[in-house]
Amino acid sequence: MKRSVVIHGHFYQPPRDDPWTETIPVEANAAPFHDWNERIERESYAPVAPSLASMSFDFGPTLLEWMERHAPGTYAAVVAAARSGGAVAMPYHHLILPLAPRRDKVTEVRWGIADFRRRFGREPEGMWLPETAVDDETLDVLAAEGIRFTILAPHQVERAPAGGLPGWYRTGGGRQIAIFLYDGAISHDVAFGPLVRDADAWVERLTTGPNQLVAVATDGETYGHHHKGGDVILARVLETLGRRGDVRVENFASFLARHPPAEEVRLVAPSSWSCPHGVERWRAECGCRAAPERGLHQRWRAPLRAALDWLSAELHTVFEHALRMFTSCGWFFDDIAGIESVIVLRSAARAIELAGAEAPRLEAGLLERLALAPSNDPSVGSGRELYLKQVKK
Repeated sequence: MKRSVVIHGHFYQPPRDDPWTETIPVEANAAPFHDWNERIERESYAPVAPSLASMSFDFGPTLLEWMERHAPGTYAAVVAAARSGGAVAMPYHHLILPLAPRRDKVTEVRWGIADFRRRFGREPEGMWLPETAVDDETLDVLAAEGIRFTILAPHQVERAPAGGLPGWYRTGGGRQIAIFLYDGAISHDVAFGPLVRDADAWVERLTTGPNQLVAVATDGETYGHHHKGGDVILARVLETLGRRGDVRVENFASFLARHPPAEEVRLVAPSSWSCPHGVERWRAECGCRAAPERGLHQRWRAPLRAALDWLSAELHTVFEHALRMFTSCGWFFDDIAGIESVIVLRSAARAIELAGAEAPRLEAGLLERLALAPSNDPSVGSGRELYLKQVKK
C-alpha cells in the first residue's frame, strides 16, 4: 500500500489597506517594498505558486482580494492550481472563532465559503481554521454549512487515530465532521528548520515510519519569506516524492474520498496550534510572545479584547459587518503599538464612523476601555493615546 503525503500551506495576510482610502499606507519596515503584501508576494507567493497544484492549501480571502488587484499573475496561478482539488476555504477574516459569538462564526464561515465559490467555481470540501483555533461550536457551524473536514494539530484531540488517519468528530449539535491531524514534529521542523533547508532530510522524514498518511502543515510564508530559498526546497521535495513509486502526493479531499474515518475523536477545546494555553494568546497575558527575549508584558491584550468585544456588541444594533477589527494578528505579537494592533484599531475607527449618530458615544466608550491597555513603550502610553495619535482620522 502506498503511503500518502499531504503538504498543506496556510497563506494569509491581514487586510492592510486603510479602511477610508482602500489603499495600503507605506509600511517602512517592509522596505525596499511599499508594504508587506508586496514584499511577501515577491519572496513567497509568486515563487511557491508553481508548487501549489501538488499541495493542499488555503489563501485568506483578504489576501486574495489584494492579490487579484495587485499581483494578477500570481493570483491566476493560484486559481489554476485550485483545479487540482487541493484548495480549502478559510473563514473570511482571520478571527479566533472560539472567541466569537455563534452569529459571527456563521457569518465568517458563510463569507469564506462564498468567496471560495466565487474565485474557484466550486463548493469547498474543507476549511482551515485560523491558528487552528477550535471548539465544539466552531465545528458545529462548519458542519452545518456543509464543510466535510478541517485540519488540526495533534494536541487538539485527546487521542489521535492510528496511522495518521482522520477521525470523525460528532458535535454537541449532533453533526459530524472529519478531522485530519498534521504531524506536529515534522511540521515544526519544516516551519522552524532544519528540514526547510534540507530536501533530502525532509523526504526521509516523510517516507519513514508506519503511518499510512503523513500530513505537514505550516504557514505558506515559510517558503521563501521566513526561510530564504524555502520555496526551492519545497519544489525539490515535491518533485522527489513524485518520482517515487511508493508514495502518493495528494490532498486531504482525495484521501478522504478513499479513506473515510473509521473512529471518533474527542476534542481538546478551546485549543489552537500556536498557544499551549488554549486561545489565551488572543485575550490574556498568557506568556506567549513573538520575541520572548525582549521580556515585554502583554497586559494590553485583555483590555484590547474587552474594548473591541464591547464595540462589536454595540455595533450589532446598527449593522452586521463588525468583524475585520478582530483579525488575530492584533493580539499575536508583543505590543499594542505594533502595526498589527494598529490595523485592527483602524477598522474599529472606521466602523465607529459608519455608525452615524452613535459615533461619538461609541468612540468615547472605546477610548475609556483602551485607556486600560498599556503599551510597553512609555512614549506610546496606552491604547487610548495610540488610537488618538496614530489611528483616528
